[in-house]
Amino acid sequence: MCGIAGWISFERDLRVEQSTVDAMAETLNCRGPDDRGTWVVEHAALAHRRLAIIDLPGGHQPMSVDTPGGTVAMVYSGEVYNFGELRAELYGRGHRFATDSDTEVVLHGYLEWGEAVAERLNGMYAFAIWDSRTDALVMIRDRMGIKPFYYYETRDGVLFGSEPKAILANPIAESTVTMDGIRELFAFVKTPGHAVWDGMREVEPGTVVTVSRTGLRMHRYWTLQTRPHTDDRDTSVTHVRELLDDIVRRQLVADVPRCTLLSGGLDSSAMTGIAAEQLAEVGETVRTFAVDLVGQTEHFVADELRGTPDTPYVHDVARRSGTAHQDIVLDSDALADPAVRAKVIRARDIPMGLGDMDASLYLLFKAIRQHSTVALSGESADEVFGGYKQFFDPKAQQANTFPWLVQFAEHFGDESNIFTPEVTAGLNMDDYVQDSYDAAVSGIDRLDGESDFEWRMRKICYLHLTRFVRVLLDRKDRASMAVGLEVRVPFCDHRLVEYVYNTPWSLKTFDGKEKSLLRAATRDVLPQSVIDRVKSPYPSTQDPKYAVALQEHGKDLLGDPSHPVFGLVSADWLSRAVSVDTPQISQVSRRGLERTLDLALWMDMYNPTIKLSYLRPRFR
Repeated sequence: MCGIAGWISFERDLRVEQSTVDAMAETLNCRGPDDRGTWVVEHAALAHRRLAIIDLPGGHQPMSVDTPGGTVAMVYSGEVYNFGELRAELYGRGHRFATDSDTEVVLHGYLEWGEAVAERLNGMYAFAIWDSRTDALVMIRDRMGIKPFYYYETRDGVLFGSEPKAILANPIAESTVTMDGIRELFAFVKTPGHAVWDGMREVEPGTVVTVSRTGLRMHRYWTLQTRPHTDDRDTSVTHVRELLDDIVRRQLVADVPRCTLLSGGLDSSAMTGIAAEQLAEVGETVRTFAVDLVGQTEHFVADELRGTPDTPYVHDVARRSGTAHQDIVLDSDALADPAVRAKVIRARDIPMGLGDMDASLYLLFKAIRQHSTVALSGESADEVFGGYKQFFDPKAQQANTFPWLVQFAEHFGDESNIFTPEVTAGLNMDDYVQDSYDAAVSGIDRLDGESDFEWRMRKICYLHLTRFVRVLLDRKDRASMAVGLEVRVPFCDHRLVEYVYNTPWSLKTFDGKEKSLLRAATRDVLPQSVIDRVKSPYPSTQDPKYAVALQEHGKDLLGDPSHPVFGLVSADWLSRAVSVDTPQISQVSRRGLERTLDLALWMDMYNPTIKLSYLRPRFR
């Protein structure tokens, strides 16, 4: 796991731009604290920061191979879990290796198969290859978008990096955000390719982007496709378990200490149970970590989103699987600390406004990094197997919009009132979201004979797997890599995603509960309490001290009426939000305070140029 950056310029000599290339790489030092390297020729510069996971002494990058037609060089971030099989195949085709790293296997795979190497990879990855044989840069991202990858077209080439901050460190790139970027920040729809920063794009998941003297070309090598599902229930359950066993076994491979993230929910508990059994075969004990909040279990109050606290279930799993467990307990002072908020925003490059949930995730990972370098997460199982409340809400099922937005509106209200009236009018969020939804569902194929209800549920599953999950994957990657922790996501294995996506909804819910296939496939490794537990989202603090701290920070912000945040946020709204009695503060006001404080810190940190154009965007 690493950070990559680079600069391709077909008209200038980049050999005299080493300091700028180094500055781009330096922004990614948290992603790669173990090693650094650059490779620079006249028109191409590649930079790398390494977090050593496999073949600790042999995986230095950038990595290059000299061929009769010219040098091929690569910077690579991620893990390929089938690199052993690929290495053997390539060896049989005459390739020879100097290291035991998966990086070298991917590079030789490109030499053998070109861009089609992407179709052979199983894993999470973002890598860039400069091919001097054709004077072209090839950028490739994994199918699900687990690893981030951004690029910025210039007049004579392109800049790229694992994170926007690497690109923005180059003076060619402008740190500008238009109204379209503000819309994307607040819409929670994750438009494919959108990077918020004007002129910047994401390499879309499952996509190859090639940059040459003739311009930029995109090729999609993987999409989530509709296929008939012919397996019966028992066969489906068995196959899901077989896939999970293989996936977890592959993703436990590392030359550094590893652990699992345990929430006490079905997803992380199933993954932990399988990992514990597999490690026990070789005499090892799995380490587990869970986030907890001071007083949360003792004083927990059930609400519409969260019916139970996590900790009792976490401890049940730890006992059942015999894990070496540790709770990471956080208090409200830590969650509300502006310094922590700033670290989260710096990690994300944008103000996402998830408040205490972002802070606790970052602090959890920071604590874990003292013990482990690799962690397995249950992220994406809700999207794959159908676990969220909106999957079962008739209003969300029938809505002609993203189903999670229906749930957000019910539980958190409308947060657009934090803006000034002029910005609110210009955002035109309803049209933005509707255009995005229409574009998202236009690419879904319907099976012949598929019922109207199954068709609606297929669309909901598709939207979660191609839009919603990408927000959460990006959040988890940035928070973990900000402290040099590699988080792996077994439920994002494309084989599992493809198989379960095409199982009908009636099969996904055959026992009358959410995630029936996962529960049935892993029942043997779970305590009964977890088998019976209803889905509970990532925890959020219920301590009123947290809201008090938010209000105090909001009052401090109001003391500087010239702050640029008030070009977006209504000072009148903020004044009302900080004056409400804390016990009476609403979820929408609390979330609005988090949004406002994030925006203010982001502006202080990045000094973005905000261009408020009120033209309605188009997606097609």
